[in-house]
Amino acid sequence: MPELYPAIDPYEHGLLDVGDGNRVYWETSGSPEGKPALVLHGGPGSGAGAFWRRLFDPGAYRIVLFDQRGCGRSTPDAADPQTSLAANTTSHLIADIELLRQRLGIEEWLVIGGSWGTTLALAYAEQHPGRVSELVLFSVTNTTLREVEWVTRDMGRVFPEEWDRFRDAAPERERDGSLVKAYARMLADPDPVVRERAAREWCRWEDVHVSTHQGHTPDPRFEEPRFRMRFARLVTHYWAHAGFLEDGVLLRDAGKLAGIPGVMVHGRMDISGPPDVAWRLAQVWPDAELVLIGDEGHGMSGDATTKAVVAATDRFRPTGLA
Repeated sequence: MPELYPAIDPYEHGLLDVGDGNRVYWETSGSPEGKPALVLHGGPGSGAGAFWRRLFDPGAYRIVLFDQRGCGRSTPDAADPQTSLAANTTSHLIADIELLRQRLGIEEWLVIGGSWGTTLALAYAEQHPGRVSELVLFSVTNTTLREVEWVTRDMGRVFPEEWDRFRDAAPERERDGSLVKAYARMLADPDPVVRERAAREWCRWEDVHVSTHQGHTPDPRFEEPRFRMRFARLVTHYWAHAGFLEDGVLLRDAGKLAGIPGVMVHGRMDISGPPDVAWRLAQVWPDAELVLIGDEGHGMSGDATTKAVVAATDRFRPTGLA
């Protein structure tokens, strides 16, 4: 089994008008006659990079990537302070997915997501279970109030010095309240100096709380000012509203996933997104397998996580393919 499939280029791409002034970038790669597979990137705001294509056998899958509203190659860009995020919610993203599915003439597809992408994948699958053939999820999150509080406050017990800096970048009157809301307000400040400092400190903390595994290296994208601003605006927008989901709804409604085979891959050293989220989901989703990776953390932090995700997409290839 290859660790990753060879790099490939898309054979088709475009911008889909999804309304509210938004145009969403999409692309397809692999085999035009292959099994459809949809990629849901993390962040929110990371964008769908070329790496995702390499998780699939290109001869077996029709791989669909898209950049969620406000990020990547979609327009308008959330890095611009004048770009409103009012029409950028989980419900909007789910509607975009359905519009894209119809645009591409797809009846159902495998859905793969990582980190925030797992929250979106679960929300989509619970609303449209008949359109999802399988789910492959890694670094599983539900974006609950408890999870947001864990990342923005409780993780200070693991990284006290770094968290003090993160907290102290917020106005003093807001340091004992919701830090994600404080940062969202700073990122909307009319003063560009305030906005830039908030984006830098938010992304600095993002790099810290995922650094619990050996070999972690800082994300180089955070050195790019526009990516940093885009990412910080979108993450704080979604986290300040707990993913625009009723708190705990993804776990409560997991029965709607019955009949959808799934694989969840999660690192035991993922302290930023604790493994109990995936474990509790596995208890109520009978068709899912949970693969815990002993010494790896958040995201594709090591070879074992990557191999487990590729093994999952290989498992769900159309029958008859080696």
